[in-house]
Amino acid sequence: MSDARIREMNFWADRYRNGGISRREFLGRASALAAVSAAGLGFNPATLLASEPKQGGYARFGMSDASQQDTLDPGTWPASFAQAAFNGSLCNNLTEIAADGSIVGDLAESFEPADGAKKWIFKIRNGITFHDGKSLTIKDIQEAFHYHMGDKSTSGAKSLLSQVESIDADGPNTIIFNLKSGTADFPYLVADYHLSIMPAKEEGGIDWQRGVGTGSFILENFEPGSSVKMKRNPNYHKNNKPYFDEVEFIAIMDQTARLNAFLTGEVDFSGDIDVRNMALIDRNPELEILRIPSLRHFTFDMDTTAKPFDNLDVRLAMKYALDRDDILRKVFLNEAKKGNDTPVASAMPFFKDPTPQFDYNIEKAKEHLAKAGLKTLDVDLSVSEAAFPGATESAVLYKEHAAKAGININIIREADDGYWENVWLKKPFNGCDWYGRATCDWLFSTAYAADASWNNTHWNNPRFNELLVAARSETDNDKRAAQYGEMQQLLHDDGGVITVAFVNWVYGLNKKIAHGPVSGIFPCDNLRMTERWWMA
Repeated sequence: MSDARIREMNFWADRYRNGGISRREFLGRASALAAVSAAGLGFNPATLLASEPKQGGYARFGMSDASQQDTLDPGTWPASFAQAAFNGSLCNNLTEIAADGSIVGDLAESFEPADGAKKWIFKIRNGITFHDGKSLTIKDIQEAFHYHMGDKSTSGAKSLLSQVESIDADGPNTIIFNLKSGTADFPYLVADYHLSIMPAKEEGGIDWQRGVGTGSFILENFEPGSSVKMKRNPNYHKNNKPYFDEVEFIAIMDQTARLNAFLTGEVDFSGDIDVRNMALIDRNPELEILRIPSLRHFTFDMDTTAKPFDNLDVRLAMKYALDRDDILRKVFLNEAKKGNDTPVASAMPFFKDPTPQFDYNIEKAKEHLAKAGLKTLDVDLSVSEAAFPGATESAVLYKEHAAKAGININIIREADDGYWENVWLKKPFNGCDWYGRATCDWLFSTAYAADASWNNTHWNNPRFNELLVAARSETDNDKRAAQYGEMQQLLHDDGGVITVAFVNWVYGLNKKIAHGPVSGIFPCDNLRMTERWWMA
């Protein structure tokens, strides 16, 4: 068989594995390709499916970031436990991010722009039903989006949708988003994990309390801070998926307990493996480590509206007082890349590394303290292992680094449970775990725009906000690159974020679980591991 036909065969095999076509269609296409190839005599298409997904089995996922305050409300879902269970398993969005990072339809079978991308038209698939048997309607989608919009909304997606002017129905299967300005990245934005589609209430709003979605799994039991149990949705709209019969998300906050549960087979998957435990896992032939390249980054965030961080020179002193290289060596064993106070990863489109690099410089730190009228500085830093893996150890090292500049850091070790509800967005200096986003617009709109719901630094830079709007509708890529480059420099120079490191997702996986290509824009295979993985 020619190289071209082999590539085509592999293409259709991947489409089958990803649920794009049925097994019957794959075997038909593969047989046809083999038949027209002189070298195809004796070729068996099923050999390409030797590791094909198969249905059945019960998978248990040990998760590191649950909270007793987790709910089924899609406006919340602060961490991967709730996101993977409720967005990635219980529900669907209009679009989803594929394993290769591209944006594809989910509930929408197609989408296209109009009027210079000020209008986006989504065609909805026929025959989709909620878990209770109710058919998906355009009203469900409209109410799902309206839930996150408006002055009273507290949703994490509120700022993303501030650019939406209206949402109109055009018949029973078409929905149109009218935007305030052209936005080329809008199909990515509607893949945000908050924007899950749930049934609309007759009186308006969404019925999230019952835990009913259109997703690959049906909710059986939810114990906040403990576990989520789910069973396979037999009426799912994607060919062949999901593969597991049952899945369970198990909250194991303590790192040692989670590792032991994984090593003893109590769970098949462990989130956030400590790099120092990798050798222990590598020695077990039944287990493997997944290192997934990602946009994930760990930060210490300063509230730029709270004293003393409202002073730019104090913020700069704090940046120069951190020895990031020391943390990379001692905490992450060099399995990370040094941050430079921009949230944009080097793998992202429009990345531009700002200058200078904030390397450890005691004299610079003292110089900026002096400009702020200070000889010494006392600050509280709130952290826990829920903030990010290694946050507490990183904070201890930071305390040692900063002391040489006359900066006294008082480490407040917060409780893991409730960290995201009680500390993040509330305490003036805290550790934070950011996933990153597929586009600059999505990333900046989520966490750094003045009105962003998740603006942990409470930063408000007029020039940054002006550029954010302008870049959305800019069609010249060179100009757009310059705009995003300037925004990264503004964050670096003026913002309140201290980017400690960019890291991979590091998971432990029992080899009885199989998978295709794993994506790392969001955790847990873009939150879709329960849908995409299977028993080997």
